[in-house]
Amino acid sequence: MANNTIKAQLRGLIRLTRWREFIPFVVPLTITGALLAAQPQGTLLDWRLIVVTFANILAVAYAFMINDIEDAPDDARDPDRAARNPITTGEIGVRIGYAACRIVAAATLIMYALGGLEVFLIGAATLLLSHFYSWRPVRLKAWPVTDVVSHSLMLSGLLLLAGFFIYSKQPGIVWLVAAGVTFISVYGQLYNQLRDYEMDKAAGLHNTAILLGEANARRAMYLAVGLGVLCMVAAVIRMVFPLWLGLALLVSIAISMLFRPKTDMRGTNAVDLSGAAQVQSIITVNLTVGIWLAQVVVAQLFFA
Repeated sequence: MANNTIKAQLRGLIRLTRWREFIPFVVPLTITGALLAAQPQGTLLDWRLIVVTFANILAVAYAFMINDIEDAPDDARDPDRAARNPITTGEIGVRIGYAACRIVAAATLIMYALGGLEVFLIGAATLLLSHFYSWRPVRLKAWPVTDVVSHSLMLSGLLLLAGFFIYSKQPGIVWLVAAGVTFISVYGQLYNQLRDYEMDKAAGLHNTAILLGEANARRAMYLAVGLGVLCMVAAVIRMVFPLWLGLALLVSIAISMLFRPKTDMRGTNAVDLSGAAQVQSIITVNLTVGIWLAQVVVAQLFFA
């Protein structure tokens, strides 16, 4: 019986991380940052990339864990959200959840430290934002503007920069890429807020979408993704990425079109067409970055 209880709690802790929702974007963001730093200088990739990638994964896992712990009372009001929150379902207790968060935070900081001082500072900032985003005494997610800014930094821009600063200290034009992925994350946050609009309103939140109203929030969402694409196009024009990667992108897009998901990345019904395209977009990104990484690793192993 005790073993069954321990196994059930471990399953609950794994569910608390909601790892399926973020690994598909955390890994390519970290790798992209590292490749953008290493390639222009001919720097060889090493074990630090693996360690910092795991650190980024754990940092975002912490963000999701603390979010579900703090949001458990609100999630209990909605059957769908209650069913996916292991705190609300009673699979694990709040005390165990917080203990797991502390362990994850400690492991994360140790891993970031192995990437160097700059990576550690970026990682610590990511972890702090992850905590204050949901922690009720502060709860950045409950306030307009701070909710979008903190979310977009901790789940995109800072992750890419953590990968970059492993191998370089001068981002230069790479700031355009960091800005691009941050704007795209702003789109993601506004999309999530529109999906949860009624629930958040009932919970008394005063986030950006509620402040703007549904129509204006939708416009801001599309503006954000437009600015993100514009930044990425500007980066391409400035030759931040290798030219041949364009072919890899086209192949990846073609492969992603074979998938016709009816849900967004979170697995819920898509709010609009952009939500339905999220899974295809993440497939495209992972394939493109995977091809780039494979090319670099092969060249490093056989031609360095």
